[in-house]
Amino acid sequence: MTAAAPVAARRWLSRTALLVVTCALSWLSAAANAQTTDEIRAIEDSIIKIYTTSAEPDYFTPWRLMNPSQSSGSGAVIEGQRILTNAHVVANASYVQVQKHNDPERYLASVEFVSHASDLALIRVEDSSFFDDAPALEIGNLPEPNTEVLVFGYPIGGRTLSVTKGVLSRVEQQVYAHSGEFLLAGQIDAAINPGNSGGPVIADGKIAGVVMQSAGGSRTEALGYFVPPDIVRHMLTDASNGSYDGFPDLGFRTQDLESPAAKSRYGLTPDQSGVLVIKVFEESPADGILQENDVLLSIDGFEVAGDSSIRLSRDLQTNYKHAIDLKQIGDTVPLRIARNGQVLDVELTAQRRQQSYSLVRSEEFDAVPEYYIYGGILFVPLNMNLIKRWGNDWTRSAPVNMLHARSQWASPEKREVVVALQVLAADVNLGYHDVRNWIVETVNGEPIRDFYDFSRKLHNNEEPYVVFRSESGFQLVVDHQQARDSELDILNRYRIPAPYSEGLFDSPALARVQP
Repeated sequence: MTAAAPVAARRWLSRTALLVVTCALSWLSAAANAQTTDEIRAIEDSIIKIYTTSAEPDYFTPWRLMNPSQSSGSGAVIEGQRILTNAHVVANASYVQVQKHNDPERYLASVEFVSHASDLALIRVEDSSFFDDAPALEIGNLPEPNTEVLVFGYPIGGRTLSVTKGVLSRVEQQVYAHSGEFLLAGQIDAAINPGNSGGPVIADGKIAGVVMQSAGGSRTEALGYFVPPDIVRHMLTDASNGSYDGFPDLGFRTQDLESPAAKSRYGLTPDQSGVLVIKVFEESPADGILQENDVLLSIDGFEVAGDSSIRLSRDLQTNYKHAIDLKQIGDTVPLRIARNGQVLDVELTAQRRQQSYSLVRSEEFDAVPEYYIYGGILFVPLNMNLIKRWGNDWTRSAPVNMLHARSQWASPEKREVVVALQVLAADVNLGYHDVRNWIVETVNGEPIRDFYDFSRKLHNNEEPYVVFRSESGFQLVVDHQQARDSELDILNRYRIPAPYSEGLFDSPALARVQP
């Protein structure tokens, strides 16, 4: 044997070993892919496409609907022969149909329960046989960060089911695009397109979240957001009695307390942390228990950091509001506070939130807009539905006085802003035809509590003239008898069905709670 023989033999053995390792890795990869394929096939029959026809109210002319539009979304079958999806997929829906994977037939459906706050809804299908070959998926737990998940849905650009992979990259409080609520949300590094909304995020064969609208808008790329299991379970518990309660609010607001000087000013030692109470709302759970300048040290057993965060687990830290969001109406929430350096333990009872802690009501869905026409002047309550009617760029295009009202707190004396939106030109309002988007402060010198109070003042007025006054002192004066006499003529001329919205005087507006 030559000297080169052992070298050749070693090379042959190295190549053989490399080939074996390569084959083994290929086999493992194939096995993993086969496992993923089997997991997908076990899930896909439970993924539903949802077709919605909706007609939103026109808040510029609140007695009319805007043109109907068609849209589609996704959903997943869960326990109880129900379909879990996003609230925005079925918001303002007048007609809903559903379709299974690889099934051309569409089935008539209806919305059983909706939580606009959490952007979640439950759908029922009238034909129960729809679920015969569509097994219910189980609600799982939130995966650990950097876990790979599967996203199922029917995005635009095709008719068939789409399955994409992503990695859970972040979990924290986010502003939900649909409702504007500040709730826990998951983020994955996969783009989510229109049509994906409402589809499940799957981990270990279970629902680990529900895809929702991007909270980042155009500022983010290749990112998707989903409603995590804790929020899904909260909605399902809320839905169990068929009555919407929503998320509670304890009725106080705080600011971060990280400044050493501020901590010392409010009696904290260097090793203590918490957040400063800056507002306590009257007639709220916190009223009479918390005080402004108290320091919130812990909530429901979670220590509160100076940046308003609590630690839920080793890898999950989020805003302390999440500890409140997990509660149902009637639950007790223990707090530890510091007041002038003294540590106190108190308890608050989770209650339904007031309709709005701001003078501007949050955006509402599946609701009838309120309005009152008096002397040809269209009066409406100021809410986010109206402000957003100025388009996607409403932060720039909506009237400044309306945007400014969003930063003002409500109180028992003043809960709502009333706007003279436009004037329907007639003899009774001569001289005011150009008035638009004008905020009313008083009626005949009396302050306005809310839109119901305002409407009642006009409806029951016995004075010969009604004087509307703004904060700056500008006035609109209307002859009351002329307003009464011209009402029918104005309604007919502008083809308006009624002088005020249906149900306006059935009960005070503040008694109603919107999802």
